[in-house]
Amino acid sequence: MRRFRLSHYLKTSLWLVPLLCVLGAIVLSLTLTAVDDGSLVPQSVTGDATAALQILYLIAFAMLTLTGLVLSLLVVAVQLAMGTFSPRIVRQILQDRPSQAAIGLFAGTFTHALLSMRHVRTTPEGGTVPGLAVVVAIVLVLGCIGTLVWYLNHIAQSLRTAALVGWVARDTVTTLDHVYPDQGTDPDTGPDLVLAPRSGVVFEVGHDRLVAQAREAGCCLELLWAVGDFVPTGAPLVRVVGDPAGLSPKRVAGSVVLGPERTLNQDVAYGIRMLVDIAVRSLSSGPFDDPTTTVQAIDRLHDILRQIARRPLHSGRYRDAAGMLRLVAPTMQWEGFVRLAFDELRQAGAGSPQVSRRLRSALDDLLAVAPPDRRPPLERQLALLAELAAAAAPSDADREAATVPDPSGIGSAAELVTAGVPSPARPPRRATEGHPR
Repeated sequence: MRRFRLSHYLKTSLWLVPLLCVLGAIVLSLTLTAVDDGSLVPQSVTGDATAALQILYLIAFAMLTLTGLVLSLLVVAVQLAMGTFSPRIVRQILQDRPSQAAIGLFAGTFTHALLSMRHVRTTPEGGTVPGLAVVVAIVLVLGCIGTLVWYLNHIAQSLRTAALVGWVARDTVTTLDHVYPDQGTDPDTGPDLVLAPRSGVVFEVGHDRLVAQAREAGCCLELLWAVGDFVPTGAPLVRVVGDPAGLSPKRVAGSVVLGPERTLNQDVAYGIRMLVDIAVRSLSSGPFDDPTTTVQAIDRLHDILRQIARRPLHSGRYRDAAGMLRLVAPTMQWEGFVRLAFDELRQAGAGSPQVSRRLRSALDDLLAVAPPDRRPPLERQLALLAELAAAAAPSDADREAATVPDPSGIGSAAELVTAGVPSPARPPRRATEGHPR
């Protein structure tokens, strides 16, 4: 048990890898300065003793600064993860080997440069320069520059929800395989199902490749998951309708790309999902938390749905050149886009006059441009919005005001701005109208 505790402590400690790097740098510096007496590398490469001292000093100073920067970034990452996700995620971040390696490289380069400075001798004749140690220090600095750029990307990517969730999930599966190594019997799925080789989110489907494979095999394929869905490991991915003998399950599965999170490659709904998340999060503490940000998100949702409203959407049925049905894939239709954009937002923001008025304005405009067969989902949203806004309003006057369409939320409704150009059927106002005598 003592050995296990020591092993676990070292495995979960942040300092072990940096310490090993520092010790390695000490050995490297002592070895290079012992091997090179100043004659291996000419001073035309490293500079004279004064220049070498300046180079090593600048390297040591820069590496000390970079080490502090990386530690600061790590502390910020820990604080963000604790506040956003869970305090229990800290151990996972501290065990991050790339972070430990980056700290170790910067600290090791600092140590190497500092120790190499001791062996630079300045004399009136020019002095002695351990050229090999100086060259290695310069190479290490170049490596540190590349590592810094890579590490900034790594720490930013690591703070994504998908990265942290996947991190914990992978560690859990590793522990599961260790504690319960027997995976049991495989389910009897039948030859007509192609299984997912790993888990992930469907973020791209090679429709043309699947159609070509189905045509060659003389069958039809049914994709069982929509773009943006999460597929567990070993779950049925594609169903084969017809004879599956001519298909390669590996090729079929390879035509459906699984990744750690949703993307906008083929997933229009994900863009709407992100805007809804922004809008709803702005109202997380209540309908009056930050309704202006919510209205800005509704502006973009309105614009996107307006561009979708009259476009023919794909049926999810793909045919080959001869007109034979070869692939069926789940595809979101108009009602799905409408519900995705408005369901959660309507429930979260109905209590805010600014949000409810902006939603009413967006729905009215979409009703004006949508074809007749696409209007029922919008009419349903209008009815539900009116019901929720009426229930949240404290008075009859507020209830009436909450259902007035307003493109700005509060500020652009007809009763709040000057009148427009009179229609031909409406007589123009007299010149004295609005100017009391």
